[in-house]
Amino acid sequence: MHCSISGEVPQEPVISKKSGLLYEKRLIEWHISNCEKCPITGEPLSMDDIVPVKTGKIVKPRTVQTASIPGMLGMFQNEWDGLMLSNFALEQQLHTARQELSHALYQHDAACRVIARLKKEKDEAKSLLAQANRQLPQLTATATPVTSTLSNGKRAAEDDELGPSGKRIRPGISSSIITELTDCNAALSQQRKKRQIPPTLATIDALERYTQLSSHPLQKTNKPGILSMDIHYSKDIIATGGIDMTAILFDHTSGAILSTLSGHSKKVTSVKFVGESDFFLTGSADKTVRVWQGSEDGSYGCRHVLKDHSAEVPAVTVHATNNYFVTASLDNTWCFYDLSSGLCLTQVSDTSKSDTSKTEGYTSAAFHPDGLILGTGTSEAVVKIWDVKSEANVARFDGHEGAVTAISFSENGYFLATAAHDSVKLWDLRKLKNFRTLSLYDLDTPTNSVEFDHSGCYLGIAGSDIRVYQVASVKAEWNCIKTLPDLSGTGRSTCIKFGPDAKYIAVGSMDRNLRIFGLPPDSESHGISGSSYH
Repeated sequence: MHCSISGEVPQEPVISKKSGLLYEKRLIEWHISNCEKCPITGEPLSMDDIVPVKTGKIVKPRTVQTASIPGMLGMFQNEWDGLMLSNFALEQQLHTARQELSHALYQHDAACRVIARLKKEKDEAKSLLAQANRQLPQLTATATPVTSTLSNGKRAAEDDELGPSGKRIRPGISSSIITELTDCNAALSQQRKKRQIPPTLATIDALERYTQLSSHPLQKTNKPGILSMDIHYSKDIIATGGIDMTAILFDHTSGAILSTLSGHSKKVTSVKFVGESDFFLTGSADKTVRVWQGSEDGSYGCRHVLKDHSAEVPAVTVHATNNYFVTASLDNTWCFYDLSSGLCLTQVSDTSKSDTSKTEGYTSAAFHPDGLILGTGTSEAVVKIWDVKSEANVARFDGHEGAVTAISFSENGYFLATAAHDSVKLWDLRKLKNFRTLSLYDLDTPTNSVEFDHSGCYLGIAGSDIRVYQVASVKAEWNCIKTLPDLSGTGRSTCIKFGPDAKYIAVGSMDRNLRIFGLPPDSESHGISGSSYH
């Protein structure tokens, strides 16, 4: 039986009561809904005149293709061809999508570069604006021109105004800055009276068991030699400056190099962190000082290049306010800078010398912990003490032989340690006299570095080896707690720093390695008694 409309075997057969004709149900329903009459006879017809026909399950006959093996193979070939065409189309779409994605990524990278450049220009503009705001009251007070700066932070020395003597005119340390320094001094002096030895400080027993824990090759192999070092205590980051003209920032916790700062054209002679901030200072034999600032991604950019000295800059020291710093140079001057603007407020030279034929350049410098006193060491074996407010040389210590290589003030505020070619000398700032001399090495071996730890309980010395002394009083004996060998093979340890709470000692030498000495991991540390110290 076939449908009267389609001529095919109906899936759901129905029959008309009026004409007796057979239809496919869906077709006749559609025709009645549109025409309301029989498609064959033309008589009126409704769904009430349609009666379903019950039949058995209808099995469609096989097509001619599926009735033979060649037909099935042909059908499979057609399906395979269709699948391959579809796959080819998908591959073309994927290739197009990849090209579009690559172009989008390139555009995104270009946009990021433009944004980074705009941010850098914005930061430079903000820096110049802040500098102008800071210089405005100083210009009003002094009525003298100040040094101009370029947009990249470099000092335009050729545009500086010169005074009658041919020297550059400096704005000077203003009364507001002197008030800031005096207030800082009063606050720190008051805190020092209540100072207590931290319970977490490494004990003498622990220091006696210190040994080398690790060695890290930081500087370049073709120009080995670490000349200076500093530690950022809160982040436990160690900075080194070397003969290879770079400064390295090293994460002590992870043992990884965080950043390599390049830009100096000669050896880096001094490195210094600025408190807990992200500023970092480097001095160099190329006569310049660079002010670096860290970013959120851990990289450091050069914010200022200071060119106020005419000779090597062996020392940089930061004031306790962390807003100012001093540089000391072999040109026999020291400069007092404002950190944020990079402006040299004053450049001081010692005019009290009787023998003008000798060039007495500065080889070391350090601020007193309270910030109103500056200590400098010279190439002529003299230690000079300066009043920062008046810029006057208020004391002079003689007795060394050879250049004064290092200066360190104790946290107690009245001990000063100085190192030179001949020895380490300890000075009592209350009586302005030398109360002890530590002659450690032979005449051919200079003492390169001397450093009090942050608590003022220990004194570290670096020369042909490394020695740690227990700090005592003026009359009591200063005992050597530990002597560590120079493992560099050069016989010259150049710098020493105590880690936080003296839990480790960092040492730089004339090879390229930074060495860490501390308590072996399997050892236990014990508490320290405050009664052992004054």
